[in-house]
Amino acid sequence: MIPIAVQGASRERKRQRPKGRQVDAAALQQVQALLGDLPRRRDLLIEFLHLIQDAYGCLSAAHLAALASELRLAQVEVFEVASFYHHFDIVREGELVPPALTVRVCDGLSCEMAGAGELLARLPALLGREVRVVSAPCIGRCDQAPAALVGRLAIGLASCERVSEAVAAAARGHATPPGDAVASGDAGVFAMLDECLSGARSVDTVIAELEDSGLRGLGGAGFPAGRKWRIVHNEPGPRLMAVNIDEGEPGTFKDRYYLERNPRQFIEGMLIAAWAVGIDEIYIYLRDEYHDCRKLLQQELARLGPGKIRVQLRRGAGAYICGEESAMIESIEGKRGMPRLRPPYVAQAGLFGRPTLEHNFETLYWVPEILAKGAAWFASHGRHGRKGLRSFSVSGRVKQPGVKLAPAGITVQELIDEYCGGMLDGHQLYAYLPGGASGGILPASMNNIPLDFDTLQPYGCFIGSAAIIVLSQHDSARAAASNMMRFFRHESCGQCTPCRVGTAKAAALIESPVWDAGLLGELSQVMRDASICGLGQAAPNPVDCVLKYFPHEVTR
Repeated sequence: MIPIAVQGASRERKRQRPKGRQVDAAALQQVQALLGDLPRRRDLLIEFLHLIQDAYGCLSAAHLAALASELRLAQVEVFEVASFYHHFDIVREGELVPPALTVRVCDGLSCEMAGAGELLARLPALLGREVRVVSAPCIGRCDQAPAALVGRLAIGLASCERVSEAVAAAARGHATPPGDAVASGDAGVFAMLDECLSGARSVDTVIAELEDSGLRGLGGAGFPAGRKWRIVHNEPGPRLMAVNIDEGEPGTFKDRYYLERNPRQFIEGMLIAAWAVGIDEIYIYLRDEYHDCRKLLQQELARLGPGKIRVQLRRGAGAYICGEESAMIESIEGKRGMPRLRPPYVAQAGLFGRPTLEHNFETLYWVPEILAKGAAWFASHGRHGRKGLRSFSVSGRVKQPGVKLAPAGITVQELIDEYCGGMLDGHQLYAYLPGGASGGILPASMNNIPLDFDTLQPYGCFIGSAAIIVLSQHDSARAAASNMMRFFRHESCGQCTPCRVGTAKAAALIESPVWDAGLLGELSQVMRDASICGLGQAAPNPVDCVLKYFPHEVTR
């Protein structure tokens, strides 16, 4: 039994104990004005954080407390979400507010090879203290390396002069960076969708057409699209759809390329999928770096007018992990982008616990064309025993980088010679990454491997989203692996120890002049076996490939 005197002292301490951060009335009014008539729902938390960040250039402690009050959430819940994403600047009491303009210079591999390091070294002094210059993970413009973002404006083929001009233009209130433009030449109508809605095509025939075409998920996993539609269609409703345009894999920019040029083909494919599967609501998750694409999508979606299916466009906030399907769903729900354990799978219990059809942008993009031209048309393309078409994002030491629509199964040498104008003058093929940061690294002597799903695994690699980064004799596989491991260390969500600690440990170990192959091998195996999601499982690929195919670079 607690003595009465002690009980009284305990009650007195409780009365005196601070009740946490009090909500500032002025901050609350500012947050309420920004939110307006929007519903106060938890799943809109990240959207609301963007509103505050855009309006004030940062997230103050007072604004975070006010937002928590408005959403009836604990302040720690709001803070933990805001602190998870790279594009939110949290300013605590006593800290300086960041400059009004931020320049993000991509430090991905393609940009690093093209001189991003020099930009990062020179720009701070050129732009002054009123502009913040930071390095950033891949911003999806590897074909225009080096690339940068001046505020929200993308600058391809960035130089100190071009960035300085864009900064000056931003100070004058101009919205378009010099020399850059986003074009949309799409003026078509939804012919295939009309056929579906009119009854000219049935759900079974549409799904069968996709299955016969061999179309697989083009975000990296490669799961057959038609089979996925059948699985989700057979689940009890209501069913939802989540569209992944969080194109964050270093070296990948195909989704942005197609979205800028033909957004309606994607929208039509998305609506056909929703019709076939019986979707009640669609959520599009677009990476924050694609500001112009967001404006374009907003315009196109507004043209649809009211309909039976609601489409919501959600904005990422700078987190590569949200390209993983369940982490993206967590983010759409207004949470930290942490991958979920499986089972249950997204198809059974995904967004808001409902059966969810999750698709990459490009997978949906091809649906109308396959239906218009037939499954046989799509399957008729291919080389070296493979079927279909692939959109390769090619960057690095080639004369003509860019998105190359080529037959599945083409080799890297054929891709370079036939689609990229060959190697740059003075450069010879030394190595290549067949699947972006996580797809591994192969030597030039292995330039005849068909590039497609399931063809690269025997070599410790995979095609993923078909991001091809080409290295020459002026580069090193070791430096490429180091760049990739720094990226994985930065982007690990931290949920599981094998990935959180493993990426940091691997990044440190490979800074040694001579690599400890045994220790790195053990670390790689633990990461593959015990990481929750594909980030940690695939992160060792570049290091393993250097040890296997380029030992002369890291051993004595």
